Amino acid sequence: MKKTTTHYSPSEYHNHLMANLKQEMAFNGKDADKWKRSLQKKLKQLMGYDYGKKRVPLKVKSLWMQEHALGTIEKIVFTSELYSEVCAYICIPKKAKPPYTFMVCLQGHSTGMHNSIGVDINDETKKIKVEGDRDFGLGCMRNGVAAICIEQRSFGERKEKKQKAVSNHGCHDAVMHSLMLGKTLCAERVYDVDRAIDYLYTRKDVDRKMIGVMGNSGGGTISLFASAILPRIRFAMPSCYFNSFKDSIMSLYHCGDNYIPGLLNYAEMSDIMGLFAPKPVVIVAGEKDPIFPVKATRKAFKDLKKIYQHHGVANQCHLVIGKGGHRFYEKLAWPKMVKLIKSLKNT
Repeated sequence: MKKTTTHYSPSEYHNHLMANLKQEMAFNGKDADKWKRSLQKKLKQLMGYDYGKKRVPLKVKSLWMQEHALGTIEKIVFTSELYSEVCAYICIPKKAKPPYTFMVCLQGHSTGMHNSIGVDINDETKKIKVEGDRDFGLGCMRNGVAAICIEQRSFGERKEKKQKAVSNHGCHDAVMHSLMLGKTLCAERVYDVDRAIDYLYTRKDVDRKMIGVMGNSGGGTISLFASAILPRIRFAMPSCYFNSFKDSIMSLYHCGDNYIPGLLNYAEMSDIMGLFAPKPVVIVAGEKDPIFPVKATRKAFKDLKKIYQHHGVANQCHLVIGKGGHRFYEKLAWPKMVKLIKSLKNT
């Protein structure tokens, strides 16, 4: 019997589509402002980011405050939208004076925000060792930056607790439900970042012109998308996410919270991060990251650099690559970011 070639795998068809795809709104080197307005509008539409100016009261509650060797840490809860509350740690460094530079810190797929300050999720008086430099709140304090470490939807204390049956993967249910409602979990998480900034604006000790965002993996995802559409963010440090959509989330299994319906028809990831130009960004990657291959990260960074060069600020865009895998690299990333922050303060 003659052997015939069959194409049963869905990925074969999708790869064929990608191979013949030309992004409609990729940066073309022309009118950057016009391009930015058009792509931001389309991005919000695809994400289901339809939040207007009317916002519910924050109703901030302080749960506890404690002294730390690096400064003080307070745990708060605020309302993002109806039936959606956000818990967060406020980390104020000893070696800084108000008004403080603040970083919004985002954990990825992990046990939650408690990692940002190195404590046990079930006993916040108990210290734990955090792998991969993911103690972002403490990292900020070590570098003289204040932090608000928020719990992302579906992670840690905000994972699903009400449904009778839930998926093994914490995000799946929320992703699917959000899609059925014409939204995305990505948009909902970005809105929480926006509301965290609303909270920071209520504080007299915050420098409103010096608020950034950082995170690793799923936290890097939201750092990138938040940077692209939230104008109050002034600097960004996404880790272990920046790549090309084609070579990362379209090449192997990833959680559904990474996907925006239809986005690849319009732009690649370098375009989305390029919406942040000319603001300072430090991209962090791992040389041996198995799910965001470094070769594609390097290529995407070259495309991103072109956008920054078009704005005349190539020195505001940096890539650092650690020798390990899917983790943050504090000793490589923070020196670059501290330098950019100091430069930004002097402008």
